[in-house]
Amino acid sequence: MKKTLIILLVLPLISFGQIIKGDFAPAEDFTYAFLYKATPESANYIDRGQLDSLGHFEIKLKDTLEAGIYKIVYAIPPEENNFDFIYDGKENITFNFSQEQGVEFTESEENKLWYSYLKSIEMVNHTISNYYSKNNADEEGFNAIFKTLKDTQLAYEDLAKNKLVLSFIVANRPYLPATYEDITTYSKNLKQHYLSEVDFSNYLLQSSTFLTDRVSSYVFNMVANPSNATYKSHIDDVAQAISSKDLIIKTSLLEMLWQNFVSMENSEVANYITDNYLLELAKATNNKVLEEMITSYKNTSIGTVAPNFDITSNGQNTSLHQLEGSDYYLLVFWSSACGHCLDELPKVKEIVANKPNIKVVAFGLEKEDNNWDKEIKNYPDFIHQIGLNKWENPTVITYGVSATPMYFLLSADKLIMAKPYELKDLEVLLKDL
Repeated sequence: MKKTLIILLVLPLISFGQIIKGDFAPAEDFTYAFLYKATPESANYIDRGQLDSLGHFEIKLKDTLEAGIYKIVYAIPPEENNFDFIYDGKENITFNFSQEQGVEFTESEENKLWYSYLKSIEMVNHTISNYYSKNNADEEGFNAIFKTLKDTQLAYEDLAKNKLVLSFIVANRPYLPATYEDITTYSKNLKQHYLSEVDFSNYLLQSSTFLTDRVSSYVFNMVANPSNATYKSHIDDVAQAISSKDLIIKTSLLEMLWQNFVSMENSEVANYITDNYLLELAKATNNKVLEEMITSYKNTSIGTVAPNFDITSNGQNTSLHQLEGSDYYLLVFWSSACGHCLDELPKVKEIVANKPNIKVVAFGLEKEDNNWDKEIKNYPDFIHQIGLNKWENPTVITYGVSATPMYFLLSADKLIMAKPYELKDLEVLLKDL
């Protein structure tokens, strides 16, 4: 009897509040829906729901689950296959999702209101585009369009009162001209206004994708065919729009932009972000990982002088910068404990065999020198240097080596000419040298 009483006392403590459920189409393309609580720093796993044969899932939410921004991850890689939604702690969340149509919320006033708002604003913006595309100077028509835009914005702000979604609708307030403006004036003012209503200190905005989407749109989409000078100007605008009190979100957003320019192989703008903002922010926030990453990228950008390091060859002490007599130097970071390295190094040896104008400098990431001593005997024409402590070796950190083998092609003056990612890329690069 005592055991039964204990169970009865415990069970009421485990209670559930609302439900999140959805339908994915086509059902066969999905298996699970993973639920995360989003924060400005990360996303914390909450629960998962397995999809049935019709693509339906359901997750019961604990009544202790706090209001905020949540995320559904539906495929791999998770950073590309997810969407945010607002949970107010009171509403059930129901939606339909497909890769083609995206997400449509069928239950949840917070989320339905946001998506309805976006569609309404998009329709008015389309009308504005049509107006200017016809070189229209009709002031009466101009005033009517922007009155509609103003009324739409105010109506949705009124509907969103006392709701979490209000933060997003206010942050998205459009530019409203006081009098008639031609396309040039309107475009200039629209750009100047684009970030002015955004509260970068708002926790909900920080937890969602709103800020990253807004900042990315400003930097990359405000001007057709932007130059590097334009990119830098836009980055300056973003940095100035974010208060120095919001160091964490400022660092996060500028790192996001840095990553984008790295992916675009635009080292000039990526290093501009580092030099003017990100390195200082990394130090201010004690983010050692970020500091090392952006510093090593800058050290090894195309066109920069490769960082120097000591080399002991045939009992002689020299350095990378002191090497002479070759038109090109192929710097290879490898390890005798790396299977890919042991597979690729013989092929590198074969590629350069008939190229006397290329000298290979092989830097070994090693815990100890026994295996390395044996392995380098297979490559007597290479210049070898051992780097003990492997990933913690200072030269390895300086070059930002995160995987082996890693290749750098240097000129006679040790300028970094290329960083081929794979052996096949290296073969193409060296073919005509």
